Amino acid sequence: MATTIKISAKLKDGVADIKTLMFHPMETGARIDPDTGNNIPAHHITQMIFTNNGKQVMVANFSTAVSKNPFFGFSFANAKAGDVLKASWVDNLGESDEIETQLA
Repeated sequence: MATTIKISAKLKDGVADIKTLMFHPMETGARIDPDTGNNIPAHHITQMIFTNNGKQVMVANFSTAVSKNPFFGFSFANAKAGDVLKASWVDNLGESDEIETQLA
């Protein structure tokens, strides 16, 4: 499976600026399929976890109120070149993905 996460990490003066784009349908379960007239089942990311060298630096809990292909950004301090940043998500169907990048 191709990765569903794109990540950009910029480091300046010990602060890492992180931007991610997740490719995910983020279905709420409330939309109606125009072809069948049935509800489209809920399918959305419930949690994203970011670690830096194995230590959690951000946890984001999502709900159905987040749009398709969500963009998420944040910054954290005490980062340095060579650190390994990992981003991962899990959704309400138990699907998941992760990506790692090295801070430079």
